[in-house]
Amino acid sequence: MTKFLISFPASAMDVPAEDMPAVSDAAHAVIREAKAAGVYVFGGGINAEVAPVVVAADGRCTSETYRQTREFDGGFCVLELPSRAVALEWAARIAAACRCAQELREFYYDPES
Repeated sequence: MTKFLISFPASAMDVPAEDMPAVSDAAHAVIREAKAAGVYVFGGGINAEVAPVVVAADGRCTSETYRQTREFDGGFCVLELPSRAVALEWAARIAAACRCAQELREFYYDPES
């Protein structure tokens, strides 16, 4: 089984405020389905109200992001699935629920994780 990251930036959700409760309900329903199927690992939304911190190899902390990272916010989930094809199916379900495109990334296998 491979772990997949399914995510979207907050700016991708161009949903009218009055539709947000329905979007939230639909997204939570898909996550409940993933949990019931035993494929859900972890997920959530990035708290945009808390500033990011970069911790250097020497332990020094700075209130910033990587220069290459312009924006890292929005929502994500990690699912453990048997194939990329199945991951694409779950990403499509999440995209439909959230009413925005999802990015799919695959984690390298690491026997320690």
